[in-house]
Amino acid sequence: MDVLSEAVVAGAPPADLERAQLPDDYTAVHIRAEDVGMFTGVADKDVRKSLRVGRVPMPELAPDEVLVAVMASAINYNTVWSAMFEPVPTFRFLEHYARQGGWATRHDRPYQVVGSDGAGVIVRIGSGVRRWRVGDHVVISPAHVDDQEPSSHADAMLGTEQRAWGFETNFGGLAHYTVVRASQLIPKPAHLTWEEAACNTLCAGTAYRMLVSDRGARIKQGDVVLIWGAAGGLGSYAIQFVRNGGGIAVGVVGSEEKARAVRALGCDLVINRTEIGLTDGLDTDPDHVIEVGKRLGRIVRAEVGEDPHVVFEHVGQATFGVSVFVVRRGGTVVTCGSSTGYLHQFDNRYLWMKLKRVIGSHVANLQEQWECNRLIGMGRVMPAMSALYPLDEAPEAARLVQRNRHIGKVGVLCLAPEPGLGVTDRDLRARIGEERLNPLLPFGPGTTLDGDA
Repeated sequence: MDVLSEAVVAGAPPADLERAQLPDDYTAVHIRAEDVGMFTGVADKDVRKSLRVGRVPMPELAPDEVLVAVMASAINYNTVWSAMFEPVPTFRFLEHYARQGGWATRHDRPYQVVGSDGAGVIVRIGSGVRRWRVGDHVVISPAHVDDQEPSSHADAMLGTEQRAWGFETNFGGLAHYTVVRASQLIPKPAHLTWEEAACNTLCAGTAYRMLVSDRGARIKQGDVVLIWGAAGGLGSYAIQFVRNGGGIAVGVVGSEEKARAVRALGCDLVINRTEIGLTDGLDTDPDHVIEVGKRLGRIVRAEVGEDPHVVFEHVGQATFGVSVFVVRRGGTVVTCGSSTGYLHQFDNRYLWMKLKRVIGSHVANLQEQWECNRLIGMGRVMPAMSALYPLDEAPEAARLVQRNRHIGKVGVLCLAPEPGLGVTDRDLRARIGEERLNPLLPFGPGTTLDGDA
């Protein structure tokens, strides 16, 4: 461990962090351009073969950036995509970004440090950073935006230069250090450990925008919300936002173990995929889609009394046709991803003749992230971590996510030497209660997790 890292781990004051020498390189989980073709013709694209843990050069800071010593991070599915080099190698994103010139050229390197979650300590600030100081404890928004783009001032997610940090940029969060823009910074919730805080930002912020924000579904009291993949990272936070807002959460999962997990989060109704005849395959036969939708609708009506107002959709090809069918007349399907495929098929008669809406949603802007973080900081939303790995085993953690053998979020310790560190408000933690803070830990990888989220 370098001198600066030792100072961070020891809790050194800001003046000591500023004096400590910046290392020339650091440990990071990364992929390499030379490996892009390694999975050609291979059925099982095992990410453990492409994700490397080793030293990479320390990049220079732009004026609007900070260097964060990463205490903990987490695995998201975009890291799996990067490591499989699908649907396109993410080096293309770096090459495209570098064409802007200037500071953007740093990102086009023969390696990419991945990871879009992180919690840590600011150790350096660029000359243009005003609101943050060395020593601040922060979590990181994955939205890497251009604040000089006009549309960013209406909603940063509409900016054409908006990128996913650690996926469409370099120097991501699965590392000892990361480079982020000051516009990505959010105060770390004081009652959470490093690993608990690191698991929240991407998935919680995304679910908040989809369901709560006026740019999403804008759920209200009494709304019935159908949540696909309810036991996954996104679904775990979606359940909490629906419950907090007075809605009725209906979760779809792939196993009884996952059903128990989402019940622990307060899901009102849990449906196993097998009950509706939805298999692992990508069956898009129109008649089968309608039949699955009818079965799902009958179960929801029998248990809740009415059809869903909102469908929380991120599974994609395997479920989208059912989502459009099952949501009520005038209802909303809000979608942020397509983990089973992005070419969706649905019967448009049910969309247009029943006045339904489809809303596309992507990550969250900084205001939405701060609003979401406020709820986490108040203890109104709990971390969704179910497992924790050291940084040198991050490829194994990513493989767990790749095979969908996880529940909620899988955390990764980076510079933090052990779990449980980073809490600065123990009174609030005690008031919330340890047993409430990690509702998914009992459902971690020590259990048998079969089927999709």
